[in-house]
Amino acid sequence: MPGTSTVQNKADRLIGALGADCVRIGDAIDDRYRGDWSTTVGGTPAIQILPTTTADVATALRLCHEMRQPVVPQGGMTGVVGGATPVDGAVLLSMDRMHGIEQLDATAATMTVRAGTPLQTIQEAAERAGFLFSLDLGARGSCQIGGNIATNAGGNRVLRYGMTRALVLGLEAVLADGTVLPMLNTMTKNNTGMDVKQLFVGTEGTMGVITRTVLRLHPGIAGANTALVALPDFRSATHLLNHAQRALSGRVSAFELMWDDYYRRAVELGGARPPLAPGQPLYALIDMQGPAPDAEAERFEAVLEEALTQGWASDAAVAASQSDANDFWALRDCIADLLSQLAPTINFDVSVPIATIDTCVERMRAVMDSRFPDLVHMYFGHIGDSNIHCVVGPIPPDGDTEHAIEQACYDIVRDLSGSVSAEHGIGLHKRPWLEYSRTAEEIELMRTLKRTVDPHGIMNPGKVLTP
Repeated sequence: MPGTSTVQNKADRLIGALGADCVRIGDAIDDRYRGDWSTTVGGTPAIQILPTTTADVATALRLCHEMRQPVVPQGGMTGVVGGATPVDGAVLLSMDRMHGIEQLDATAATMTVRAGTPLQTIQEAAERAGFLFSLDLGARGSCQIGGNIATNAGGNRVLRYGMTRALVLGLEAVLADGTVLPMLNTMTKNNTGMDVKQLFVGTEGTMGVITRTVLRLHPGIAGANTALVALPDFRSATHLLNHAQRALSGRVSAFELMWDDYYRRAVELGGARPPLAPGQPLYALIDMQGPAPDAEAERFEAVLEEALTQGWASDAAVAASQSDANDFWALRDCIADLLSQLAPTINFDVSVPIATIDTCVERMRAVMDSRFPDLVHMYFGHIGDSNIHCVVGPIPPDGDTEHAIEQACYDIVRDLSGSVSAEHGIGLHKRPWLEYSRTAEEIELMRTLKRTVDPHGIMNPGKVLTP
C-alpha cells in the first residue's frame, strides 16, 4: 500500500475537486466495501469516493488517471467471483449515492435510471406503471443495475427474456481518463456502426464506469401458472421443455431443474410438506407468466397432462394459489441457506450445450464420489439456457482441495466445449480458468481493447484478465 503521505496527497486532490463529503480515507471506509459475497480475499483500499453525479465520476476518474491510481468500481457488492473486491491501495468508486429513476416512457416502454438504483426498485416502478422489468435474481433488494449490467447478470427469466445485455437499449459510461460517453439510446433499432455500449456490458468495470442506462420494459403480468414436476431422467426434461415451448408459444418464463440431491436438502431445510416427495431423479419448476393466468390455466395444465401421458413426467403438482407458487419457488430459492449450512463452499456456475448437461453432471458427480467422497455436492440449474450450478462443501481450508476440485470440474466443462462462467462473471476467482473457455486470440483481443480505453490499466486492475 502507498505511504500515508502519498495517500493523503491523493485524497486532498480528490477532496479539493469533489468535496470532503464524497471522499473517505483509510479506517473511515466502511467494512462492507472491503469484500463482495464471494470468499475472495482482497487487498486494503486507500480511498473511497461516493459520487452523486456523472460529473463527479468523470472528475474522479480524470484525477485517478493523472495520478496512475487504481480504481475499483463497486455496486451493490453482491457478486460472487470477487469482481468488486479491493486491491491494495485502490480507490473504491461506490455508486451507492447515484440512484433514482429519471424517466419512465410508457409509449416506448423504456426506463432511464441511474446506475446505483437497486434492481428491486426498478422492478417495482415498472410494475406500478403496468410493465415488467424481467431481470430477476435473489439479490434483487441489494444489487444495483449498474453492477447487473457490468456483469451481464442472468437470473431466473433468461429463458424467455434473455440476459441483461438484451434489456439494455443505451447507457452512459465514463472512461478511465474521465471522458463521458452519453450513449443513452432509447430506440430498439439503431444500426449506426459499432455498438460501443457493449464494451461496458459484462466487462466487470475493467473498461470504464456505467453511470446511467436506458432499460427495455416488457408488458406487465397479472401472475403466473406454476408447476413442480418429477422427471424420470434428463432426456424427459428436454422433451418436456421443448413441448412446453411449442405448446405455449415460447412463453415459458422459467424452467428450473433440480437434481434429487439438491431437492432433498431443500425439502429438509424448509421443514414444510413438499408438493412432491423426494426420491425422483429430477424435478422441474415450470413457470409461465402472463396477463391472464386463470384463462391460460387449462392450456398450461394440458402440457403437464401430455407429459404424464408420454412418460416424460412421473408426477406433477400445480400451484392453486400464489401462496402455493411461493412455496414451490422457495425450494429453488433456498440456496443461500444451503450455502450457509455447507460453508465454506465452491459454487460452480457453468454452461455446456443443452444436449450434454446430463453428461456434465454425471461426470462431475463421478469425480466427486471417487476423489472427494466426504464432501457434499448437489446440482441444479436453468437448463433452458444451458446453465448448471453445482455446490460443493464444506471445503477444507488447505487450499489444495479447492484447486483440485475446480481443476477436475473445469476440465469436464472444457472437454464439453462449455463455459466456466454462465452468469456470474470472471472477477478474480475465475481468472485462472478463463483460457478454458476463450482462445488465446480472443484473450489478446480483449487485452488490446483494454489497453486502448484504459492505457494505464487503472480500471479494476487484476479482474478478468491477468495483469
